[in-house]
Amino acid sequence: MPVNLRSGFARDMEQALRERPRSISPKYFYDAQGSALFDQICELPEYYPTRTEMALLQTHAQEMAQLMDPQAEIVEFGAGSCTKVGLLLDAMQNPAAYRPIDISGEHLASACAALGQRYPALHIAPVVADYTQPLVLPAHSGRQRVGFFPGSTLGNFTPQEALVFLKHAAQLLRGGALLLGADRVKNPAVLHAAYNDAQGVTAAFNLNLLARANRELGCNFALDQFAHSAFYNAPLRRIEMHLMSLCRQQVVLGDEVFTFEEGDSLHTENSYKFTAHSLRALAAQAGFEPGPVWTDPDQLFSLYWLQAPAL
Repeated sequence: MPVNLRSGFARDMEQALRERPRSISPKYFYDAQGSALFDQICELPEYYPTRTEMALLQTHAQEMAQLMDPQAEIVEFGAGSCTKVGLLLDAMQNPAAYRPIDISGEHLASACAALGQRYPALHIAPVVADYTQPLVLPAHSGRQRVGFFPGSTLGNFTPQEALVFLKHAAQLLRGGALLLGADRVKNPAVLHAAYNDAQGVTAAFNLNLLARANRELGCNFALDQFAHSAFYNAPLRRIEMHLMSLCRQQVVLGDEVFTFEEGDSLHTENSYKFTAHSLRALAAQAGFEPGPVWTDPDQLFSLYWLQAPAL
């Protein structure tokens, strides 16, 4: 793969290596290899969010569909493998279109091809874009536009970033709604296990960010000299993921050299956890009108219906 030092990834990696403490957006996890590793994470026994959310969708998809216009257009933010949306599509009468948005174009194209075989009559219009930035989508003929943002991805944003995203979504979906998944505050032991799986898949997912920097930016990160570190920060209600340097080492990016001391880290992800009250309050601050909430019996995960007023 040719080195591209003018990409957004290159700019953000350079800034991350310069600043203290060092941190970079988790969106750079999701190249084709990272997206495939995340799909593996979703199948792990310790990783409860995916199976819990899938069970909620299987149980309540008909209720959710009844809140939508029969020919609503579904817009999925961070669509990934487009697996969960099938449960909604099956419950809807005749969706007008499905617009999956994802930053990984190669992975999105593959997922849309598979979805098209399952739903040959569905108009699928993928959008390769960074959904954390303001988006302009084609007109949708006056049909209701329903956003779908499953998983616990909202928790990857800082509180301010989450508010900004929800404000953008409220504008994009005005007159429609957002079906949002969010992880709940819970026993830290459950959270620790979910981000430190026994098979080491989450560690490989985290380290792939450095491997991607080597492939795309010509860096020289020694993956065996960095350790995956994930822990729950209870006062801030968030899981933090870091890549910790195991020794003093130097990393090259372009013509510059950056030093990691033993114990230095690159902060790669936050995953904030919510109570139902805190999530609904955040949505209301962004301009949504909070509606029904669906939660599993163990109070692990919730799906929220958020109405986006027309004006």
